Amino acid sequence: MIRITGKTRVLGIVGWPVGHSLSPAMHNAAIAALGIDYIYVPFPVEPECLGPAVEGLRRLGVWGFNVTIPHKSAIIPFLDRVSREAGLCGAVNTVRRDGDLLVGHNTDGAGFLASLREDLGFDPRGAAILVLGAGGAALGAVAALSGAGAARIIVANRTAERGASLVERFRPVFGGVGFSLSSLCPGELVGHLRTIDLLVNTTSVGMNGTRFEDLPLAELRSGGRVYDMVYAPAETPLLAAARERGLTCANGLGMLASQGEAAFSLWTGIEPPAGLMKITLRRELEG
Repeated sequence: MIRITGKTRVLGIVGWPVGHSLSPAMHNAAIAALGIDYIYVPFPVEPECLGPAVEGLRRLGVWGFNVTIPHKSAIIPFLDRVSREAGLCGAVNTVRRDGDLLVGHNTDGAGFLASLREDLGFDPRGAAILVLGAGGAALGAVAALSGAGAARIIVANRTAERGASLVERFRPVFGGVGFSLSSLCPGELVGHLRTIDLLVNTTSVGMNGTRFEDLPLAELRSGGRVYDMVYAPAETPLLAAARERGLTCANGLGMLASQGEAAFSLWTGIEPPAGLMKITLRRELEG
């Protein structure tokens, strides 16, 4: 049980909608396990109210908060500064109080890399990687993979202009990475799949049973790995197809837990109990 006192530090998550979020469950599980005087609550904030809401959180002394859809980029003008990682990908998922200042961070990239290591046994250094999608999640993934030393990153997206914008954002920053673009046309993807070490889905395809109808996954070279950022359902059609072919694969549950662990440490200065957040998330999803 979490005991509320007059000194309890408040953490939370800002989003719209936010009622579906699993973050309160995993953060409060860590708080309870450590017996520290914090609590984590949801803050539903409509997009047009974001500025006043952030100022309200500042004035109320809220100790820190996560940021989720649709506010990850929109919140930046209302913060006092952002970390290098958040600035690179143009998105904030964690805000930490520094005195009277609100500082934006992005722990998604660190969470993604941690999940690649723990759930796939994969090190991006020197690797060739195909990223499906060019939205906010793709920005974070490409920034993290580039910073971790990937040799080659191909961005495949339905809209060529958006993919090109992503690549041009990072090409001047990571000169050692070979960036290229691809469509989602099967004929073009075949050549990439035969040469890559990792396939990453950063899109929402996989939720509610949706699938990449024409993805030629059978062409992924032996030893290639598949990472799907979708975590509900636990086995997406992409992951089911990968397992049928004997490929090492993982969903985004580990990333969600790892980014939460990094945020928790930023706020409290304490590492949460190892594995607790992932266990809590799995129980919530299964329940």
